[in-house]
Amino acid sequence: MTFKEKYLAGEIEFEAIDDFIEEWNNSDTPQTLARFLGLNEEEEDVWIEESDEALKELLDRR
Repeated sequence: MTFKEKYLAGEIEFEAIDDFIEEWNNSDTPQTLARFLGLNEEEEDVWIEESDEALKELLDRR
């Protein structure tokens, strides 16, 4: 499961995103970080252009 799937299912706290980023950094996956996390384009844009907190707020509205 991706970070987004686990977060929306209530299985993990938002702060666990750092663990997923570290896992991606240590992997050989060809996926972009956003795809690895399960983010769509809108979520990726909010995360990059605004902040972690803005992404969390967006996901919390889902």
